[in-house]
Amino acid sequence: MCLAVPGKVLETDGDGWSRMASVDFGGVVKRVSLAYLPEVVGGEYVIVHVGFAIQKLDEASALSTLELFRRSGTLEEEFADPLRVEDGDRG
Repeated sequence: MCLAVPGKVLETDGDGWSRMASVDFGGVVKRVSLAYLPEVVGGEYVIVHVGFAIQKLDEASALSTLELFRRSGTLEEEFADPLRVEDGDRG
């Protein structure tokens, strides 16, 4: 599944199309492109889809959505390590 997930921008670097950010998705930090939202600064919340920040979001909405994702297990599914072998999956 590929969701648009809210996250908090921790820091930014670069310019224009190469502008990037470290974004915290409820404990998982990923590098994200800010090509579509170059005005975003640290501390703001964004919605991220396939590695691109696509929209700003207010903190209350972001935290509420992250909590819903966390309770449903969607966050773990979205950020699962595809190379990790589960205990029951070892042949």
